[in-house]
Amino acid sequence: MEYKDYYHTLGVARTASDDEIKKAYRKLVRKYHPDVSKEADADARTKELNEAYGVLGDAEKRAAYDSLGSGQYRAGQEFHPPPEWGGGSAEDFFADLFAQFGNQRGGQRGGRHGFRMRGEDIHAVIEISLYDAYHGAQREISLGRQRNLKVTIPRGVTAGQHLRLNGQGQPGTNGAEAGDLYLEIAFQADERYRIEGRDVYEKVLIAPWAAALGGEREVVTPSGRVTVTVPPGSQAGRKLRLKGRGIPAAAAAGAAGDLYLILEISVPPANTPARRALYEQMQSEFGG
Repeated sequence: MEYKDYYHTLGVARTASDDEIKKAYRKLVRKYHPDVSKEADADARTKELNEAYGVLGDAEKRAAYDSLGSGQYRAGQEFHPPPEWGGGSAEDFFADLFAQFGNQRGGQRGGRHGFRMRGEDIHAVIEISLYDAYHGAQREISLGRQRNLKVTIPRGVTAGQHLRLNGQGQPGTNGAEAGDLYLEIAFQADERYRIEGRDVYEKVLIAPWAAALGGEREVVTPSGRVTVTVPPGSQAGRKLRLKGRGIPAAAAAGAAGDLYLILEISVPPANTPARRALYEQMQSEFGG
């Protein structure tokens, strides 16, 4: 029979490390897995990959395989088992090598073409609005190949948090369980807000007279409208703290963050004679 070059099957050199062999196998088995591949020979290629990794992924069987001639055989070349093997057929020799491999890390015994390996996890980033973090949301994401998935964004999530969706990663091989999907939370850019953990900083524009005289002001926040009191003589950059009005606590534990309103002075333009006269009067009164 023809010699089976398992190194050639996995696309690695004979000197490849165990880690390089594992990475090559996982990359190719994902590419040719019948559930995701469009290749006509996907099933046959998957069986070849499983067989190759079943030997090269095991130290003892790899050593036995390497002893066949340390590279003197090439793929497709007529092969004869070494005399010390006992005189069986070449087909039996390769079948024996493969059938003997047992549990591998991440895989399970499964017969000649039954090597089972859990699917790879998928990591992705999902952008949400600050409003979503306050109230929760439903989102639909695309995972490719016309596969859409509805995702529940729980109330109280924070930037950098990961949502784990069991079984939504890459499919496993030969009936093994699929990997998981990990979605990292990121907030959409919004110049109105700055977020630090669960604390939220919101810019609030006020007129010069409101800053000088103080008084009540209605402000729209991510949790709804609130009425705040601006102290007289407030300067630009002053922070008004609204305790507990930051990102809500997650369902598990913890406390809600705080909302800080950062005052910014909005100066109306002197674009009419009357307004200009008012500014000139102020200049005369306050100097400068």
